[in-house]
Amino acid sequence: MEVEFTARHVKMSKSLRTQAAEGMERVTRLLGKTARANIVFGSQRHLQTVEITIQVRLHSIAAAGKADTMDAALKQAIDHAVNQARRYRDKRLESKRLPKEEKVLTAPPVARTKARAAEPALDPDGVPLDGKAAKTRARTSIAVHSFPNRATVVEPHIVKSGEAISLKPMSIEEAVKDAEFRDRDLVIFRNLAGSMFVLHRRRDGQMELVEIA
Repeated sequence: MEVEFTARHVKMSKSLRTQAAEGMERVTRLLGKTARANIVFGSQRHLQTVEITIQVRLHSIAAAGKADTMDAALKQAIDHAVNQARRYRDKRLESKRLPKEEKVLTAPPVARTKARAAEPALDPDGVPLDGKAAKTRARTSIAVHSFPNRATVVEPHIVKSGEAISLKPMSIEEAVKDAEFRDRDLVIFRNLAGSMFVLHRRRDGQMELVEIA
């Protein structure tokens, strides 16, 4: 791995370089030798800081460490960089590896038996028919049923009856009871106010009330 060192207002000793090189060697084993790293040593008031930036392919890793001493800050930054590099490697391996339960098992091809030769058609006496006669015989043996395309229209049946008209005024409740008592599907009546109504039974059995204006 190619490593670049930068010191900002601090003195970088040889031991720090050695410690940083050993830490980047751990990262190299995880990401490969094509990765590049930049380590910046600095100071913020009474704290020593180390910033590590690693570029691998299209992904970048940033880690930082702050401590009272430069050695401790460097160790903290290296540990963070190693953890991020390990997660990045595991994520790439996980995306490449196919889980066992998702592997597709291919079944061996099933051999299909050849279709049996068509048995010759026989007449009622058991004599084989020639090709033309067999086709004709096969066609005549199929029953074809036809159904009417149009629904049958039923003419209305009109029955005149005066029992459906109530001669005395009644309420709606009385009209319903009267229809149930006389088993009528249609009752024409007036209420006490003089309004005319038609009470009839629908196909679903429900009673429907229609007011005649």
